[in-house]
Amino acid sequence: MNKKKIIIAVTGASGSVYAKLLFAEIEKYREQVASCSVIFSENAKQVWKYELGNDSYLDIPFTIYEDDDMFAAPASGSAGFDTMIVCPCSMGTLGRIASGVSTDLISRAADVMLKERRSLILVTREMPLNLIHIRNMQTLTEAGAVICPASPSFYSKPETIEEILKTVTDKVLTTAGFLIDSYRWGK
Repeated sequence: MNKKKIIIAVTGASGSVYAKLLFAEIEKYREQVASCSVIFSENAKQVWKYELGNDSYLDIPFTIYEDDDMFAAPASGSAGFDTMIVCPCSMGTLGRIASGVSTDLISRAADVMLKERRSLILVTREMPLNLIHIRNMQTLTEAGAVICPASPSFYSKPETIEEILKTVTDKVLTTAGFLIDSYRWGK
């Protein structure tokens, strides 16, 4: 199995708990990961503190890059990342990526993934959607990105909030090509 070289970007959309759970799940499947780099927007840090009541994002066991570091590895296709997950993905970030505006490391790394024809997964967190959001999603889908809304499923009969949230992070990891132990329909 080829190990994945991944980037996780966390933006200021509500849903820091999804990012926290995603980090834990990636650590659980560490044998499938060659490296994991993380980028937090400044708003993501503030939302994390507000929603989760702590700054535990500082303790994640992965390489963290500042969003204004345009010399960081994720800014170049030559760094060889094969997957980028933006979780949660704000509509502002989605719009910047869709328009090709690379004013920060998150949007530049996403642009690199698209130009290199590599996997870009956007875990959107917004509702309702306006027409601009939908058109930006269309643009990114046509460019090769996967829009993976943070829409939990319930057919696995989750009993806890964490189990509900894992229906999203499990889908994200499966979409990214991870071999994970999760509920499968028809089993």
